[in-house]
Amino acid sequence: MKLENSKQMEKHIAANKRIYFGIFLIALGAFWIMERSGLMPNFLNDILISWQMLLIGIGIFSIIGGNKTSGTILIVIGGFFLATTFIDIPDFLIRIKWPLLIIGIGVVLLVTHGRQRQEKPPLTENTSNRLDYFDDFVVFGGREVFVDSQNFYGGKSTSMFGGAEYDMRQARLSPNGAVVDCVSVFGACGFKVPPDWTVKNEVTAIFGAFADKRGSTLNQIVTNPSKTLIVKGFCAFGAIEIKHF
Repeated sequence: MKLENSKQMEKHIAANKRIYFGIFLIALGAFWIMERSGLMPNFLNDILISWQMLLIGIGIFSIIGGNKTSGTILIVIGGFFLATTFIDIPDFLIRIKWPLLIIGIGVVLLVTHGRQRQEKPPLTENTSNRLDYFDDFVVFGGREVFVDSQNFYGGKSTSMFGGAEYDMRQARLSPNGAVVDCVSVFGACGFKVPPDWTVKNEVTAIFGAFADKRGSTLNQIVTNPSKTLIVKGFCAFGAIEIKHF
């Protein structure tokens, strides 16, 4: 019953994504027609057709898809550079724009961390001694974590100029599956999972990559839909990998 409800919810979310994407394409086409017809002011044309607005658009779709952390970060970055390009900003603020951007991203991570922590389910008595949930932050370093939980329901991993690897081959997912939120900036995050897990990619990658490399190590992968691991988050100038060995 839970599996059927989960599938129905996924279909509903996928349908909503298609609707929003259709609206986006219609708006994009309309703006393009206006730009080609000379009906759009030059300053508005420069704003709407820019890499900054592209980041903001990707961020909005990421939030709609459930990746609130990555979506908010992309909106903050796009909005920040959009403001510095098209708004007359005092020189002293321009000199400290990079520190301000870093502070802004840090605030986003703190706010989203607080919200997700409130949503984190409580530990059960029989699994309190196991790693049912992890929350790691790696900067200029590396970390290897062995997860042997028999009721694993997710975690968070943030890596900047570093790497983290999680060995989950001895773990079992909770009845509702698991969700892992990754933020990888100039870093890498790897997950070793059993071959029968279904891994869903909901990662937003900008100059980065998400790769499921289990196919290169196993001749045939038979996944079990009842064992679903959702990997979501944001990857920039880094990589998030799924593997078996």
